[in-house]
Amino acid sequence: MMELSKYGPWAVVAGGSEGVGAEFARQLAAAGINLVLIARKPEPLAETAETCRALGVEVRTLTVDLVSADAVSRIADATSDVEVGLLIYNAGANTCSEHFLDGALSDFGRVIDLNIGTMLALVQHYGRPMRDRRRGGILMVGSMAGYLGSMRHTVYGGVKAFGRIFAEGLWLELREYGVDVLELVLGVTRTPAMARVGLNFDVPGMRVADPADVAREGLEQLPNGPIHIAGGNGDDVARRNDPDRVKVVLGTHKFMEKLMGSG
Repeated sequence: MMELSKYGPWAVVAGGSEGVGAEFARQLAAAGINLVLIARKPEPLAETAETCRALGVEVRTLTVDLVSADAVSRIADATSDVEVGLLIYNAGANTCSEHFLDGALSDFGRVIDLNIGTMLALVQHYGRPMRDRRRGGILMVGSMAGYLGSMRHTVYGGVKAFGRIFAEGLWLELREYGVDVLELVLGVTRTPAMARVGLNFDVPGMRVADPADVAREGLEQLPNGPIHIAGGNGDDVARRNDPDRVKVVLGTHKFMEKLMGSG
C-alpha cells in the first residue's frame, strides 16, 4: 500500500465516479484517506462511494455539473468543515468534438470552463490552505492531446496544453511550501468515457492503459512533479514535441482516423 498519509485526512476527487477517477478514490480509501467525490452522474457516483466506504473511510458525495455557475461554491460548502490535503482534478473531458467553425461557441466555452475555469478556482480554493499548512498535494489529469493540434480537438487540445504549462508554474510556486503538484498526462485509457466516444481500442500497435494502473502511477508520482506521462507513453510524447510540426500533426491525424474507425 502506498504511503499517502501526508495528503490526508480528506481528499477531494472531482470526476470521481468512474474510470480513472473511481480508481483514484478506491486507492485513496485503501490508504485510509477520507473522500469527497464529485461527479455529474449520481448512479456511478453512489456505487463508487459505497465501494470506498466498505474500505473503512468516510465518503461524501456531491452530484454537480462542474461548469454550472454555483459548482465551486457548492463544493466549497460541502468541504468547509474538513481539512482537505489532496485535490485531484480528473474532470476534463472533451464535451464538444465539432469542427471549430461548425460548433457553437457556447459549447466550446463549456470545454474551456471545465478544463480551465473550474480547475483554477478549485486549485486556488484548496491550494491556499495547503500552502499555509506547508503540506498537501494537487494532482491534475491531463492528456496527450495537449501536445499537438488535431481535428475536432481544436479547443480541447488547447486547454490541455494550458493545463500542462499551468501545472509546471504552480509546481514552481508551491515546491518550497511542501505542497506537491503533478499533472498526470494520459494516453488512450480503457475508461467508460473513452468507450462512449467510440474509440477503437484494438488498433494494432496502440498502447492502451488500465485505469487502475494509471491512478496508481499518478499517486506514486505525485511527489515527483510537475509532469508524469502515464502508461508508458513517454516516447510518443517525445515524438509529438518534434519541431517538424507538419510531420507530427499530419502523422498523428492519420493515426487518430484509425483510432476513431474513420481511416
